Amino acid sequence: MALEDFPRYPLMFGPSPVHPLPRLSEYLGGAQIWAKREDCNSGLAFGGNKTRKLEYIVPDVLAEGADTLVSIGGVQSNHTRQVAAVAAKLGLKAVLVQEAWVNWPDSVNDRVGNIMLSRIMGAEVRLDPSGFDIGFRDSWNQALDDVRARGGKPYGIPAGASDHRLGGLGFANWAYEVQQQERDLGVFFDTIIVCSVTGSTHAGMIAGFAGQDRPRRVIGIDASAKIEPTREQVARIARNTAELIDLGRDLRDDEITVLEGWAGDLYGIPVQSTLDAIRLTGSLEGMIIDPVYEGKSMAGLVDLVRTGEIGKDSTVLYAHLGGQPAINAYSALFRA
Repeated sequence: MALEDFPRYPLMFGPSPVHPLPRLSEYLGGAQIWAKREDCNSGLAFGGNKTRKLEYIVPDVLAEGADTLVSIGGVQSNHTRQVAAVAAKLGLKAVLVQEAWVNWPDSVNDRVGNIMLSRIMGAEVRLDPSGFDIGFRDSWNQALDDVRARGGKPYGIPAGASDHRLGGLGFANWAYEVQQQERDLGVFFDTIIVCSVTGSTHAGMIAGFAGQDRPRRVIGIDASAKIEPTREQVARIARNTAELIDLGRDLRDDEITVLEGWAGDLYGIPVQSTLDAIRLTGSLEGMIIDPVYEGKSMAGLVDLVRTGEIGKDSTVLYAHLGGQPAINAYSALFRA
């Protein structure tokens, strides 16, 4: 099937906006930097990159006649917040397993930000002490069993909506959305910067851009602090998505790039470059990014431009995936 043949349930306002970041570009003294704003893509609970993925999963949910969405993430998961919003929009129930993926000692970590929004939207929130991993989890399988045991019909959505057969389609479509916006704006983005953790955002982009006729780099910045599993998952999902949308060729290894160096030692724990990047984009552009994902991918972009790895003649598109509600759980870092 071609990408346009897959059913899609509209959850967004339309194409997410693209705009230049002139003050950041001038400050770094190199490439021209633009942003594409998944944080502004929907009216559902502040939107974000997972809302785009869920547009392709919802038709499968409805076809199966499910009454409960069951998903998983960390305590401050942006993904589970978006699943809760979609469940509310569809009139379904939501069971969310919130594991202790981030060892962050903020006393209100499990009461503010994303998890608070999920509770407001009526989701059943289950706190679990298990640590971070991008694989399938016993706690998630238990939640699915519990829904069945009480007579419900669950639909399981894995972490980040990533390790799902349709998980890469949303950002394959993003790539074609970018192509159309380039035509409208008269610009070409030779480099894409995106955060990589559970993988299908980056992987979908790779598959989508691979079907276009202009070469560009799609650079994933690891924020998982588990680089090898992340690289493997991005590659696997990218290749599966390319096959699903009938790309007609195998993806090359050089089309799949996940760089390490800005994640720190642990998922979800900001390091100094994360905090510097958050303050930089906030003070120069009024653009708020978060400590878990965008703070780390922006730190990568900054260094790649400063070192010349991204050349002065480049035009860069930074994928802002959303996630700002989580910043409430990191308030102690921004007292001055």
